[in-house]
Amino acid sequence: MDKAQNNGHVEGLKTRLHQFLETLDTIEPETADLQEIDQLISLLDDLEEQMEKIKLDK
Repeated sequence: MDKAQNNGHVEGLKTRLHQFLETLDTIEPETADLQEIDQLISLLDDLEEQMEKIKLDK
């Protein structure tokens, strides 16, 4: 994989991680419902997939 493509994947990963952290900051632990927890799990799954793609492309 060329360096520009790898940088694009890393930037995408950074964006998804930022989205995850923003979502995590907005959730109130005492009142979190199942939908919010599912959303966090989905974001983590997306992050994991993107990291695997980056690792496999190297």
